[in-house]
Amino acid sequence: MTRLKTLFDEESKANNEQLGPSSCINVESVERLNEKAFPNGDLYVGDFKEILPHGKGKYTWSDGTVYDGDWEAGKMSGKGLLIWPSGAKYNGDISGGYLHGFGAFTASDGSIYEGHWRMNIRHGYGKKKYSNSDIYEGEWKEGEHEGKGIYFWNNGNKYTGNWKRGKMHGRGVMEWINGDHYNGCWFNGFRHGNGIYQYADGGYYFGAWTRGLKDGKGLFYPAGSKRPSLKKCCTSLGYDNDHKTALPQCSSLHLEEHIVKKPSIKRSLSEKILVSGVLKGSGRMSSKTAESSGLSDSGREFVHHNSSGTFSFDSDAGQSELQENTAVIYEREYMQGVMIKERIRDYNKLSKKAEKKTKFHAKETQKSSCVGIFKGHNSYHLMLNLQLGIRYTVGKITPVPKREVRAADFGDRARITMFFPKKGSQFTPPHKSIDFYWKDYCPMVFRHLRELFKLDAAEYMMSICGDDGLTEISSPGKSGSLFYLSHDDKFVIKTLKKSELKVLLKMLPKYHNHVKEHENTLITKFFGLHRITLPGKRKVRFVVMGNMFCTELRIHRRYDLKGSTHGRITDKDKIHENTTLKDLDLSYEFHMDKSLREFLFDQIADDCAFLKSQQIIDYSLLLGLHFRAPEPLDGLVEPPNISPNMQSSPAGQDGEVLFPSKGFVLLAHEPSSVNTDPGPHIRGRALRAFSLGNQEVDILVPGTGRLRVQLGVNMPARANHKLPQDESDSAEVELFEVYDVILYMGIIDILQEYNAKKKAEHAYKSVKFGPTTISVVEPELYANRFTNFLKQKVFPEQP
Repeated sequence: MTRLKTLFDEESKANNEQLGPSSCINVESVERLNEKAFPNGDLYVGDFKEILPHGKGKYTWSDGTVYDGDWEAGKMSGKGLLIWPSGAKYNGDISGGYLHGFGAFTASDGSIYEGHWRMNIRHGYGKKKYSNSDIYEGEWKEGEHEGKGIYFWNNGNKYTGNWKRGKMHGRGVMEWINGDHYNGCWFNGFRHGNGIYQYADGGYYFGAWTRGLKDGKGLFYPAGSKRPSLKKCCTSLGYDNDHKTALPQCSSLHLEEHIVKKPSIKRSLSEKILVSGVLKGSGRMSSKTAESSGLSDSGREFVHHNSSGTFSFDSDAGQSELQENTAVIYEREYMQGVMIKERIRDYNKLSKKAEKKTKFHAKETQKSSCVGIFKGHNSYHLMLNLQLGIRYTVGKITPVPKREVRAADFGDRARITMFFPKKGSQFTPPHKSIDFYWKDYCPMVFRHLRELFKLDAAEYMMSICGDDGLTEISSPGKSGSLFYLSHDDKFVIKTLKKSELKVLLKMLPKYHNHVKEHENTLITKFFGLHRITLPGKRKVRFVVMGNMFCTELRIHRRYDLKGSTHGRITDKDKIHENTTLKDLDLSYEFHMDKSLREFLFDQIADDCAFLKSQQIIDYSLLLGLHFRAPEPLDGLVEPPNISPNMQSSPAGQDGEVLFPSKGFVLLAHEPSSVNTDPGPHIRGRALRAFSLGNQEVDILVPGTGRLRVQLGVNMPARANHKLPQDESDSAEVELFEVYDVILYMGIIDILQEYNAKKKAEHAYKSVKFGPTTISVVEPELYANRFTNFLKQKVFPEQP
C-alpha cells in the first residue's frame, strides 16, 4: 500500500491512490481492546466493526505519519486530521480514503490551501496562500486555477478574471502597483486580443495585443485628453460587438466600468519612457515554479519609436504643447510590439467619424434581407437549428460503411430531411429553439469531401455543435449574408441565395473530382450544404466552409482581389481593423521564393481552368497578411511554444535563411517538429523552396513556433510598400517600406454563373464604364485578367 506521506510532497499535486490501512490488517497482528498493532510497526487505536476500523480512531504509521478522525469499513471517511513527518498536514473532509470535500492543507514550505477537493485534487472553490505570500482565491479544476479567480502578488499587483489550466485566459483585469491597469483579453497567460491599457498618469491605449505585445491598430489618448466613449473606439477600430476577434470569450468587451478615472497631470509618463529590455516577473502563479509569461511584469507598456525621434515626446516643450491641445489623439499600428505607423488625429473629428460609421452600419443592416428577417433572437434560434441539424446528419451518416461516391449521391434528390419539433420526437431531441424542418443536401458526397480533407467526423461536429456554440460575424461583402464562425475558428458558415445553392449543386460532381485530383487547390473547401425551413415557410440555406484565416498568427490585413478596377477601392472613412480591402487599396507587392511562386501559379491556373469550365465569374483571391515586426524582438518576449527540436536547430547552414531579416527563418521540413494535423483549410503536401535546394520547408516564427509551409498557408514573402508620389495626409506617416510577411490565401465566391442576367449587366456597364475595368466579363476573359493581375501586380517576379 502506498503510504499516506507520499500522497503529497511539498509542491506536487495529490495522487489518486486510495488512502487507509485496511490492506495492512492481517491475522498476525497483536490486538488489545480498541487497539491493533501491526508487524511493520503501524498502530491503530480506536473503534472497530468486526476486524476493521470503524468510527473514531487514530492510525500511526511507522514512519510517523498520523491520521486521527473518522473511519468507515476500514477506510478513512468523514472528518479527520492527517499529519506527515515533513510537517505537512490536512484537516477536513475525507471520503473513501481520498481527500474529498472541504479541507485545509498546509504544506511543509508554509503554503496553505483552504477549499474544496475531489479525489485528492484541489477542485472547486478554494484559496491558496503561497510560501512567498502570493495569494490565489477562486475556482480550481484538477489541481489548477480554472474559471474565475483573483491572484494577488506579494508586490501588490493583482489580476481578476478568468483562468484556464493555471494561466490567465479569457477576460480579465490586471492592476499593477504603479497604478497601471489592463482590461481585456488574455490567452495562455499573455495579453492577447482586444483590450484597454490605462496608465497611472491618466493616458490610455485602446487596441489589440498578440502574446503580450501590441499588434495591430489602436488609439492612444495622452494624459489630459478627453475620455472618449469606448463604444466609439470600438466602432472606429472595427472591434464591433458582433464581430469575433481574437477569442470567443472576448468578442464583446464591456470595459467602460473598469476605467479608473485619474486626475490629469503635467507629464505623460506613458509616452516618455522607452524600452531596452523585458521586465522581471513579479511573482508566481503556481506552487511549483515562478510563472511570469510576460504578464506579471510591472505592466508598463513601452512604446518603441523610430530612431529619428519623430514621435518621442521626451522634451518638456513637446509635452507642454501636447497638454495644451487635449483634443489630439494618435492612431497607431504595431507589429509584435514595434510601432510602424502613426497618425495624429483630432478627437472631435474621430468622434464624428465613429458616429457616421455606426449610422452607416445600421443602415446597411436594415438593407440586408437575411439580417432583416433574422435579426435579434431569431438569429440565435437559427444558430441553434443549424447545430441541431448538423449533429443529427453527421450522427446519421457516420455509421454508414465507407464506399465510393455514386452518381445517385449527387443532385437535389440526394438529401436527408427531418422535422425538429420543440418538444422533441422519436428521432429528435427536445430543444429551446422553434419548430423547424431540416434538409441536408448530398450528405454522402460531403462526407467524402470531409474525408478527402482529412477531417474527423467527431471533431467536425464538436467544432460546430459543441457547447461553446457559434459566433455571428458581420458580412464583409454586399450579399447581406449571415456568417457564423465556429468556436475554434476552423469553420465559417454562410447563408446562400437560392441561385447560389443551385449553382453549387450543379457543379458539385465536377468540384468533387477537382479537389480529389488537386490536393493543393486554393478553391474554397465546402464541407456541408443545408437548408432550414422556419414557420411561415421561410427558407434559409447554409454552406459550411473552411476558414482560410484559421491560424494562431494575427492577420493584420485582408484583401479581396479580383483584377478589376471599377468600384474596387474602399472609402477611407469606412476602413477599420477588420475591413476587407480591395484591389486599388493594395499598396504592397509581394516577392516570394522562386519555387513557391511557381507552385502558386501552377495551382491558380488549374483552379481558374476549372472555374472557367463551369462558367463561373466574380470570384476573387482572399489574401491575408501577417506582418513580422521590422526590427528584432530579442528580449521582448520568450517564445512560449518552441520545442527542444527548434531550439537545437543548427544556425548558419547553407540556404537556411530565405531573407536576411529576422522576421522568420526557413528550415528543412521535419514532420516530427511541426503539427501535421490537417486543418479545415489545409490538405496538401509541404512545399519545396528553391532557396533550400528544393527541399520541403517549414517556417520558424519567433515568438510562435515552427509551422508547416503549404500552398496558401504559412507562405513566407517579402512585402514592398509602394509609397505614393504625393502624401495626401501629412499627419500619417509610414515608418517602414519593407516587411517580412506570412501569407494566407484562397479563391472564394465561386458560385456566380455568367448567366443571362450577368450578360445584360456586362452590356450595360461596358458602355457606361468601359469593358476592361468592370468585374462582370465573360469567364475566359475573367480568368485571364485575374491571373495576369496576380502575376504582374501582386506577386511579381523578383527583379
